[in-house]
Amino acid sequence: MLIGEIAALITAVLWSGSAIAFSEASKQIGSSLVNITRMVIGLFFLAITILLLDINTNISLNQYYYLIISGIIGIAFGDAFLFKALEMIGARISMLLMAVSPIIAAVLAFLFLGENISFWGVIGIIITFTGILLVLLQKSEATNRDKNSVVGIVFALLAALGQGGGLIFAKLAFNNGEINGFFATFIRLAAAFIVFYPILRFSNRLNNPIEKLKKNKKGFVFSSIGAFIGPYLGITMSLIAVKHAYVGIASTLMSTVPVIMLPIVYFYYKEKLSLSSILGAFITVLGISVLFLKN
Repeated sequence: MLIGEIAALITAVLWSGSAIAFSEASKQIGSSLVNITRMVIGLFFLAITILLLDINTNISLNQYYYLIISGIIGIAFGDAFLFKALEMIGARISMLLMAVSPIIAAVLAFLFLGENISFWGVIGIIITFTGILLVLLQKSEATNRDKNSVVGIVFALLAALGQGGGLIFAKLAFNNGEINGFFATFIRLAAAFIVFYPILRFSNRLNNPIEKLKKNKKGFVFSSIGAFIGPYLGITMSLIAVKHAYVGIASTLMSTVPVIMLPIVYFYYKEKLSLSSILGAFITVLGISVLFLKN
C-alpha cells in the first residue's frame, strides 16, 4: 500500500492550489493578515470536522507535546521565516532553498528516528530533487531585491529547517500511538496560532484585522479557499503522509509543489513555460516513479 506516498502527492496538489489562493489574497489584504486568517479559518474547519465526526481526541501527553512543538516549529516559525525570505530575496531563490527541506527531513529522520532509506529511495529523492531544482533555476524574476542577502538566505534555510523539523516531531507523535490526522492538525495549527498571533499584534502588523476583512471581501474569500485546501486538507494529508511513509520520501513528494504549479501558472496566469520547465517536470515524475516502484 502506498497510502503515505499518495497522501504526499495529494498534499503537494493541495498546497499548489492554496499557494495561488494565498497569493491572490495577499494582494488584497497583505501577507500578515492572510497568514493569521488562514489559521483561524483552518481551525474552524477542523473543529467542526472533529465534532461532526466524533473524532477520538484521547492522546497521551507526549503526543500533545510533540504535536505542539511540531506546530510551533513547522507552521509558526517556519512560515514566519519563509515570509521574511520572500520579502528579502524573492520567491525564486526562497523556493530553491526551501527545496532542501526533504534532505533536511531525511537527515533528521535518520538521526532522531532511525529511519533508513533504501538505495533506490536515495536515487529517487536525488532525481526528484534534481527535477525541482531545474524548474526553479530557470524561473526568471525581475526584482530590485538583493538576491545575495546573507540574512535572506539564512531565513530561507531556517524555513526549510522548520518544515523538516516540524515533520519529524509530527512523526514522533504518530510513533507514540494512534492519532487522527484532523485532530493532529488542529493541535499543530492551534499551537502555531497561540505563538504567532501575539507576535503579530505586538509588532503592530495586525491593525484592525476584522475591519480590513469586512472591507475587502475578495481577500477574505481567497483566504477562506486557501485555508480550506491548505491548513485544513493540506496539512492533514501531510500528516497522513508522514504517518504511512518515511519522512524523507514524504517530504520529497510534498516538495514537488513548484513543479505541480507549472500547469496552474500556465492556465491561470497565462505564463509561457520554457523547455527546462517541462524537462524538469518530467525528471521529477521520473524520480517519483522510482520512489513508488522501488520502495
